[in-house]
Amino acid sequence: MPSPQFTKPWHGVPRDQIHWNPTILEDACIGCGTCVTGCSRLVYRFDFERKKPVVIDPLNCMVGCTTCANTCPTSAIEFPPIESVLALEGQAVVRHSVEDDLQQRHDLLAAPSSIPHPDHIVVLAVAAIERPTPEVLWLTLAPVKPGECFCEFTPGQYIELWEPESTHLSRSYSIANAPHGDGSIVLHIRRVDGGRFTAWAFDGMRVGDHLKARGPLGAFTMRTPATTPLLFIAGGTGLAPVLALIEQQVRFDALRDMVLLWGMRRSADFYALDALRTLLALAPGLHVRLVAELADDAAQASERMTFEAGTVLDALARNPTVLTGRDLYIAGPPAMLRDLTQALTAQGIDSRRLHIDSFGV
Repeated sequence: MPSPQFTKPWHGVPRDQIHWNPTILEDACIGCGTCVTGCSRLVYRFDFERKKPVVIDPLNCMVGCTTCANTCPTSAIEFPPIESVLALEGQAVVRHSVEDDLQQRHDLLAAPSSIPHPDHIVVLAVAAIERPTPEVLWLTLAPVKPGECFCEFTPGQYIELWEPESTHLSRSYSIANAPHGDGSIVLHIRRVDGGRFTAWAFDGMRVGDHLKARGPLGAFTMRTPATTPLLFIAGGTGLAPVLALIEQQVRFDALRDMVLLWGMRRSADFYALDALRTLLALAPGLHVRLVAELADDAAQASERMTFEAGTVLDALARNPTVLTGRDLYIAGPPAMLRDLTQALTAQGIDSRRLHIDSFGV
């Protein structure tokens, strides 16, 4: 019988709702018993007559653990795709459960000493809040005190924010602009169902509020020679760091050959069209392709801003030549990043040409 010790909810998700357990490939199994004796959770038992392991209590299996498969000498053990666990980790209930567990066991889990880091913490004021769509906030933060800002950040980096008067952990958001000299930064905040920070941001945040911020962080920055064409791929609010990178390149060389491929669920979800039109007016070398799974409005298309139906993978399949000779900068939801990385690797794209946002792969 499954043990209550091992079958308690996994970060708030009932264990019996999670499909995660090993499968024995009997034709490959040599009956060595390593999996049976090595699993302290008694997922397996051993059939001494057949000399084969048997999965008896699958719910005892630790979610995400593949130790038995890693140590099987004949690779006779399979698990479901790890994407099933990664999808769970994207749920607010799981993130909040982990956050609460960290807070409740702070004294036990806190690192014994601080690790030095180059980033710093400042207080920023909410200077402007725009709502281009019901699901996205366009947030502008400005220094409270002159000189106390992220004045020297590199486009593509991100910061961490804390909700005021809250014990919750910080949340990370990419900076959506290149440095403007005044210390102001722009963030694109997507509403997350059940999200603690976004619930406050959408319903409680006001102009003039002060937020503690840490940064700049991340290495999703421009690493390509000036003569190499660029392909930017963004999904959802993954546009934010990409927008900062494009703005940077427009300042350096407005004629540079650049293509942006931005994917959304619906055409109405494209929340930054005015910003893109501004960049297009400044950069003759920039072309924008907007791709929506539900493409219901192409009225705003122009010569260098086109609308099409499908996903970004569909768009690449329709026009694979856009990959030729370009370095790629990709940001968006983790699932999209994993799918794109796998597809591009399968096409033989040199990994040195792929630059992936740190929030994903």
